Amino acid sequence: MERLDKAALNALQLPYVRNESSLASTLKTLLFFTALMITVPIGLYFMTKSYVFEGAFGMSARDSYFYAAVVAVVAVHVVLALFVYVAWSEGSRQWREGKQD
Repeated sequence: MERLDKAALNALQLPYVRNESSLASTLKTLLFFTALMITVPIGLYFMTKSYVFEGAFGMSARDSYFYAAVVAVVAVHVVLALFVYVAWSEGSRQWREGKQD
């Protein structure tokens, strides 16, 4: 009976975090890309709408809304792709460092 209780407690424990600095690094990366996800598409939307499509190309306000939104959506996808790349390379680096221990 006592052996089953210890096994149940061991199963409920959280996994051991190898290094707190890797956790802090992961959090910093997540916060950085969160800020990018908010600022880059919104900034590109308003800049391209005002300066590029209405200013340089002389488009109407209605057309410039559409094209600026397309630019913002592309920017979201670029930021997401960069986040996946950075997270993937950071994870494989940590896996290799943990593997050498």
